[in-house]
Amino acid sequence: MSTTPAVAKDSVTRAPFLRNFLIWMLSFLAIPIAGYLGTALVGRVDNVFAALIGGAVVGLSVGLVQALVSRRRLTLLPWTVASTVGTSVGVAVGTLVTGYQTSLGALALGGLITGVIVGTAQTLALPASARFRWVLLPVTAALWPLAWTVTTLAGIGVDEQFIIFGASGAFVYTVLTGLVLQLLLPRPAGRRAASTAPARR
Repeated sequence: MSTTPAVAKDSVTRAPFLRNFLIWMLSFLAIPIAGYLGTALVGRVDNVFAALIGGAVVGLSVGLVQALVSRRRLTLLPWTVASTVGTSVGVAVGTLVTGYQTSLGALALGGLITGVIVGTAQTLALPASARFRWVLLPVTAALWPLAWTVTTLAGIGVDEQFIIFGASGAFVYTVLTGLVLQLLLPRPAGRRAASTAPARR
């Protein structure tokens, strides 16, 4: 009995996963760039106005890039809006609760609060065909404080009251978020049809 069709199918399954994940990793660059843009606009996050506006700039930039590199698996407008509103409100509430402090404990707590709010908004923005959509909420809630912890331990000057974690934290966040979304989101309909179409004989 030949196992060639099974091997071929397994290869087809792995290839889109890897390709989609590598393309998703391009969104890593959007986080530090958006952070710099937001900081240039509002300065330190030491008041509610700076947190709201700075968070909105970061959420809009990162959410837009994530939707674009998702290869149509995320719906552009809902995901971008959810990311913008979620990050804006999340950063504002998180920094307000912690009194704009920049100790590791304060950043982790603020990150947890932000992650819960961002995760809720983004979970609601997932396409209807997403599997186990509510998994994204606890994952995002955990990744924000993790990313802030990585950034702090990497020696970044977090006392400057940044809007979002630095490149080291952003890399960890992007990798883990990408892996989770690869599992939750369906493949594009065109790709799915192409991979399941019978081969010509």
